[in-house]
Amino acid sequence: MNEKNQKPAFGDAASGLYDWKDAERPEDFYRIDEGLDEETVLKISGEKNDPGWMRDFRLKSLEIYRKKEIPDWGPDISGLDMDHIAAYVRSKSDMKASWDDVPTEIKDTFEKLGIPQAERDSLAGVGAQYDSELVYHNVKKEVLEQGVIYTDLESALRSDKADMIKDHFMKLIPPTDHKFAALHGAVWSGGSFVYVPPGVKVEIPLQSYFRLNAPGAGQFEHTLIIVDEGAELHFIEGCSAPKYNVANLHAGAVELFVGKNAKMRYSTIENWSKNMYNLNTKRAIVEEGGRMEWISGSFGSHISYLYPMTILKGDSSQMEFTGITFAGQGQNLDTGAKVLHQGKNTSSNISTKSLSKDGGISTYRSSVVISEKAKGAKAFVSCDSLMLDDISRSDTIPAMDIRTSEADVGHEAKIGRISDDTLFYLMSRGATEDEARTMIVSGFAEPISKELPLEYAVEMNNLIKLEMK
Repeated sequence: MNEKNQKPAFGDAASGLYDWKDAERPEDFYRIDEGLDEETVLKISGEKNDPGWMRDFRLKSLEIYRKKEIPDWGPDISGLDMDHIAAYVRSKSDMKASWDDVPTEIKDTFEKLGIPQAERDSLAGVGAQYDSELVYHNVKKEVLEQGVIYTDLESALRSDKADMIKDHFMKLIPPTDHKFAALHGAVWSGGSFVYVPPGVKVEIPLQSYFRLNAPGAGQFEHTLIIVDEGAELHFIEGCSAPKYNVANLHAGAVELFVGKNAKMRYSTIENWSKNMYNLNTKRAIVEEGGRMEWISGSFGSHISYLYPMTILKGDSSQMEFTGITFAGQGQNLDTGAKVLHQGKNTSSNISTKSLSKDGGISTYRSSVVISEKAKGAKAFVSCDSLMLDDISRSDTIPAMDIRTSEADVGHEAKIGRISDDTLFYLMSRGATEDEARTMIVSGFAEPISKELPLEYAVEMNNLIKLEMK
């Protein structure tokens, strides 16, 4: 296999992001690549200087992982061989607080992704993870003065917030949830910790960016965010990876705790390469009067299992999910959302759009559960699919479990193709056929892009244009 002759993934090619020679110098990396066993887990725990309870948690998670079967939902992932996935890879560089101090090859990657520019222009703080480690982290002074904590999770684990981490870590996503949650519990590395004190409104977003650069590796970052009573936060997550001829794995976890009358928005643009198995788990719990908003764009990976879940625990809590998925050649993207209504007078709104092209398979999968106690609950699900040729596929698999008669629930789904009449009209106005198709797809995606900050809406539209080529 001659990886240097491989082309970068879409998105990378347009910006000239990836220089193969930089990622292939073994002296720049420390890699644990002995298979998944107790020795591997203990090596990772030692690298992280874990407290005893975390080391024991990792070992227990490994036991659960061994006993769990591969999930029986979603696309076939039999091509993923964990014996050939490196559980931990790090650059020989410590985390930096100044962008100037980040090693050149890492800095060049993130510069071309626009991370430093975004930080200067529109973000309250930025964390950047490269493979298994945070390489850069910085927060603006005015945010720190509000009492907001934004740091890497490993540092938080060794700070005065250690008890808070222990009380919340993998409580929403226990290792028993599914096989890859257990895997995450055993080998997690990196990620972010955010705490927003009561009543504090963070006016501009925080962001974490994850880059998996090593071939045959896994990335297992853990994001833990606590938005206390009456507080507000917008957190943006971005992901990317270069393309290799070997499988890579992303099995991160996101746990979000939204307090009473608090508001949390979590935006994600995922641009993984098409050799990636993206088996990510995201979950939020919302207290009385709180609101959780998800904005999700999935444009990469070979196979995806991605279903952010919201538990509406408190009375009058709310959830809104807005997502788009684009499946191209060789991609099978199984995405959607889940919501559990527990409190009274709770409400949820799930709105998704999916596109498939060049034989790509896009599947919308959702679960809406309204418990017996969730009287007065309202839930609405809408999913629209657009197929751009006659060899692609789009499926809708909604599930609804309603256990009270005092609920208002609705679902609608539409699957269609680009109209010849619409194409003819746009071409009669001077557009080429390719331009016309791109305009139609961009308009289809507009409800999602308008929910993003301007810079990220532009990024999403550029990804759509690249996919349409």
